[in-house]
Amino acid sequence: MTKSLDRNRLHGYRSLEFLARQVVEGFITGLHKSPFHCFSVEFAEHRPYNSGESTKHIDWRLYGRTGKMYTKRYEEETNLRCQIVIDFSSSMHFPVKENLSFENLNKLWFSIYGSAVLMQLMKKQRDACGLTLFSNEIELSTKSKSSSTHYHYLYTELEKLLLAGKNDGEKTTAAAQSLHYVADSLPKRSLIIVFSDMFDNSDSTEDLFNALQHLRHNKHEVVLFHVKDSLKEEKFEYENRPYRFVDLENGDEIKLRPNEIRDSYAKKMSSFVKELDFRCGQYGIDFVEADINKGFDEILLPYLLKRKRLY
Repeated sequence: MTKSLDRNRLHGYRSLEFLARQVVEGFITGLHKSPFHCFSVEFAEHRPYNSGESTKHIDWRLYGRTGKMYTKRYEEETNLRCQIVIDFSSSMHFPVKENLSFENLNKLWFSIYGSAVLMQLMKKQRDACGLTLFSNEIELSTKSKSSSTHYHYLYTELEKLLLAGKNDGEKTTAAAQSLHYVADSLPKRSLIIVFSDMFDNSDSTEDLFNALQHLRHNKHEVVLFHVKDSLKEEKFEYENRPYRFVDLENGDEIKLRPNEIRDSYAKKMSSFVKELDFRCGQYGIDFVEADINKGFDEILLPYLLKRKRLY
């Protein structure tokens, strides 16, 4: 799918929307060749005809080309209200890299590009989208709209995050507080998509889990993309030599050899992720492990599956 995307051809383009469009087009092309080939992503245009319905809105031209019966969908039938929530606290700047790019991502850049490609798909489907950015506080929160002008504004805000580049200070994570705000501020029956590493600075992980449960308030649907660098953050794969590890959110430092703590660290991380996954299952939240090294198919496909279930 997106692995077949010719990234060299994209090199040098700064437009986030252009890159997002190329990823979506590559994904859709791959989708038609995959086991999901029956998956329609043209939600804004057609839906399969159901036996017993009026034939008034059948697209006969499409039937002539494909031999399949579809009815035309109108805008009021297709609008989905979605809020994309991005954690851009300092921990999301891991792994620290000198030259960030579309091919060389940290967790924040992966989240930005992932959000951009979802927005492109939503725009294609005429869905309404809003954007919330948080660190130790809510930095931006927009209403969800479906106009081209609004989507252009959202892409501009995402590009500002890209242009900001490196970590500009020790921004702690108030995930629990921010997610409570999101849950209270959105209209009923929204789709909430969260990009975060879920490293919260609250005193108890229960605060974070309570905030996740709160997202399901007012019948919201929720997809949590747990953004991570699996090799470094879960498996702790570093060479066996002395390292200086720095906490990106408070500046604390520790010097050690990775082999000294690898096993215990990996167990704790595994326990945290399993608990997070379990709680999301309890609350009816779609939990998706989003490894920054694996591309954007793992972002687009779960979204399509969720959207298909909602209709």
